[in-house]
Amino acid sequence: MAIRSANLNVMMRAAEKAGRALVRDFGEVEQLQVSRKGPADFVSTADQKAEDIIRRELQKARPDYGFLMEESGEIVGEDPEKRFIIDPLDGTTNFLHGMPHWAVSIALEQNGEVTTGVVYDPIKDEMFWAEKGQGAFLRDKRLRVSGRTKLADSVFATGIPHLGIGDGPKGHATFIRRLHGIMGCSAGVRRWGVASLDMTYVAAGRYEGFWEQGLKPWDVAAGWIIVKEAGGFVTDLQGRDFKLTSPVVVASNSGIQNAFAKTLREAEKTA
Repeated sequence: MAIRSANLNVMMRAAEKAGRALVRDFGEVEQLQVSRKGPADFVSTADQKAEDIIRRELQKARPDYGFLMEESGEIVGEDPEKRFIIDPLDGTTNFLHGMPHWAVSIALEQNGEVTTGVVYDPIKDEMFWAEKGQGAFLRDKRLRVSGRTKLADSVFATGIPHLGIGDGPKGHATFIRRLHGIMGCSAGVRRWGVASLDMTYVAAGRYEGFWEQGLKPWDVAAGWIIVKEAGGFVTDLQGRDFKLTSPVVVASNSGIQNAFAKTLREAEKTA
């Protein structure tokens, strides 16, 4: 069992505290006050409250660190080399529609590298976490990516563009071509609408691979290191090392990563 760092313990406590508040609000989802941020992009009072809880908990323990948050944007800390990257409620649309599949995601970036990640699913009480060089875990159980080596045996996850997301008709058409390519060579494709959990499911071997375009740093930062520490690969569409600014994320195991990314690239070229 890996020794958890002080930073990781702080992050896990913050995620669990925010998760408890979200579960309470989820039980009263119909009474939540909801405001619109943009087309089909909703933010609830629960989302904002969870972010406030996480920020207070982390600031109390690490007052010098900065923050990059979905709702509040960036706060530069006294230590410019360390910042937390936070999605307080990944899967807001699921949450607001009463679907019990959403998560709290917290990553720590140090000197430009994500070194620690926590993804907490409060409904299932599943705490995924990883630290650089220490492996990836679900609570105390070590995680490893799937050992499957054939696309035909593999199940994939993705996110589907929708109103206001995905670069309009052109981006939607590109997605359809990629989806068609994977549909034609795989055992199936799933879309659950929570990128952080999609990536942790790759780490846990529940999916063989995941791809999505147009994600933000807080969507993928924690899941990224969890996949890597579980023995997986995370790249851009061209197979280069993934960066938080990469337009497409492709995550899978070593046995199918090259074929997976190649299929997505070649499908994009089809008419």
